[in-house]
Amino acid sequence: MKLSKDFNEIKGDASFRKFYRKKYKKKSSIIVYAKKEKIKNLLNYDAINKVLLKKKILAPKILSEHFSKNYIEIEDFGKKTLFDILKKNSKNKIRIYKKILIILKELQKIKIRRIKNFKNKFYTIPTYSKDLLYKETFLFLKWYVPNIYSKKKTYKINKQLKKIIKSLLAKVKLSNNTFVHRDFHVSNLMLKNSNICILDSQDAVYGNIAYDLASLIDDVRLQTSVHIKKKIYNEYFKLNKKINLRKFENDFQILSVLRNLKIIGIFTRLAKRDRKKKYLKLIPYAWKLIEMRINNNNIFTDLKRNLEINFPKKVRIKK
Repeated sequence: MKLSKDFNEIKGDASFRKFYRKKYKKKSSIIVYAKKEKIKNLLNYDAINKVLLKKKILAPKILSEHFSKNYIEIEDFGKKTLFDILKKNSKNKIRIYKKILIILKELQKIKIRRIKNFKNKFYTIPTYSKDLLYKETFLFLKWYVPNIYSKKKTYKINKQLKKIIKSLLAKVKLSNNTFVHRDFHVSNLMLKNSNICILDSQDAVYGNIAYDLASLIDDVRLQTSVHIKKKIYNEYFKLNKKINLRKFENDFQILSVLRNLKIIGIFTRLAKRDRKKKYLKLIPYAWKLIEMRINNNNIFTDLKRNLEINFPKKVRIKK
């Protein structure tokens, strides 16, 4: 993309998108540029944001579209993510997380399935099926395992892990009937005028109610203590008293573990395929989160045994 002096490239994420801040006089906006996967990153992104805005949840409004040129212009929420705030703020963490949980509850009330994008065509929000969850977890098998082992050993390990992953997915109990942001963590939440704004919503689906809470609490980007994690979890249930606690806890644990296996796979892929190596430093904490969830939980007996044999600590720190 050709830049004028009014455009400044800003920090991107793990996607194919690029972001620029456009300044004009005292106003600013964000340019989202996506040559690859532009239907998802531009059209679907706008459609999901429309759903959020319709439900009075703050998300970037589209200001202009230039789909043929691979970009859209959206509202600028500034530079402060909740990740930045929480990283520096040790005293008010729970107070901030309580505000986030209120937003999460509002997200989970959404029932809209179809919405028009800026091309005036309907987009239907997909279902987060167990097949899709399996395909995502498969990224660990496709990218991380071959990065550690030979082709022959990889085949053997992956054959075992496929069975274990499918077995865990079969134990998920709750229905796929809840709006799921799918990447609901503090790096995708911004603060503007004391209001929380939501970014990066293009992958939203209808799935398991436990998924976004697992994404928030077991966030690989922001390390929090076990005490804080438990506190956030309990605060969520103060807002959601009708949920079946036993089924929710079961699914929360499984989805957290599978999500972090997926993340390890994605971060390895980013390093190997896209030469984005900065995410590798987050992998050790993803392993810690997995360890925390699978310890002392009989549902993970087979997975724990497999990971301990094939991915001991000395292997987990290899890049």
